[in-house]
Amino acid sequence: MEKARACLFIDGRVQGVFYRVFTMELARNLGLKGWVKNLRDGRVEVLFEGEKDVIERAIRECYVGPPGARVSNIDVQWQLYKGDQEEFSIRYL
Repeated sequence: MEKARACLFIDGRVQGVFYRVFTMELARNLGLKGWVKNLRDGRVEVLFEGEKDVIERAIRECYVGPPGARVSNIDVQWQLYKGDQEEFSIRYL
């Protein structure tokens, strides 16, 4: 199994629709680590660490999001796995 790390920048109607909670529950259910936070420009940023195929599954789910969300684009930046995340959490501004 290939370990990976991905940083996502999610555009669309993704704030005020419980997107961060959705992402945290998704990541925890899939066994991924990292964090999610709102950005001041209206996007949501996510860091996933774990098995690459599981991260790819999570990215597909992020395109759907919670009810009320409308995802227009996800910019995925693959990075080298670091293993420095202990859990998945919501970060606040």
